Amino acid sequence: MTNDSYTLKDIARPSGGFAMLAVDQREAMRNMFAASGMKQPIADNILTDFKVNAAKIISPYASAVLVDNQFCYSEIVKQKAISDNSALIVAGDLFIPGNGIPVDNVCIDPNIDAQEVKQNGGKALKLLILWRQDEDAQQRIEMVKEFNQKCHSAGLLSIIEPVVRPPRIGDKFDREQCILNAAKELGDLGSDLYKGEMPLFGKGESKTLLDAAKKLNDNINIPWVILSSGIHENLFCRAVRIAMQSGASGFLAGRAIWASTIGLPDTELMLRDISAPRMQYLGTLVDEIMASR
Repeated sequence: MTNDSYTLKDIARPSGGFAMLAVDQREAMRNMFAASGMKQPIADNILTDFKVNAAKIISPYASAVLVDNQFCYSEIVKQKAISDNSALIVAGDLFIPGNGIPVDNVCIDPNIDAQEVKQNGGKALKLLILWRQDEDAQQRIEMVKEFNQKCHSAGLLSIIEPVVRPPRIGDKFDREQCILNAAKELGDLGSDLYKGEMPLFGKGESKTLLDAAKKLNDNINIPWVILSSGIHENLFCRAVRIAMQSGASGFLAGRAIWASTIGLPDTELMLRDISAPRMQYLGTLVDEIMASR
């Protein structure tokens, strides 16, 4: 650890809660543009422009913005796209496609220089971990420890994001149990923040969700936030509320904030009209729940 290490306060709101924006989706975002009916092929600059615009327009309401190296990190730094009251987080993961999906495997991105991220104003790195029950737990644990070391030796925060996937062999897959198992395995290895999947995709009765989220909270030994992938955007505010009532400290989300604007005309206008107010509301919600603790 360096003397000038960042703390979670550096990516949180004054309330201590997290209302963070993710624009680090890669080929998955290209697929979203394609699905919106936009003329193919979807060029890289379409993704870059969207990410930079989203960062500029939404970051005044976000405690931090997560960006990716492939499409927007350098451009966001160059254009100073992130508001002064928001922190820069850089994805430290390299996505490896395969088996017909954009992310079949993940490793620590060797092209991300943690010291350089810090010089560019970054406060944290994030690592996606694909958790499959039939893959080697020790390998995942070692990767997380190596990632923590990479972050902390540069004075950056380490954010890990375990996402469960069905096993490669066989078809028995209990998503909810796997989410708990991933938390148990990786939620106490020295990372600073855990970015977790919402149980039950945020669907169902509040009481059922609350019980499931409390179980998840019991298995994570560090502060945690939820992600929005897989949650219907109309259910996301409730998911944040329930997760925080269970012990979470906020969210780090992309799709629930901006997905509905993809492929619409006047993207910048739509980000202002739809996404920024949504982020602003979610930030207020996070503050309210933190204040009630």
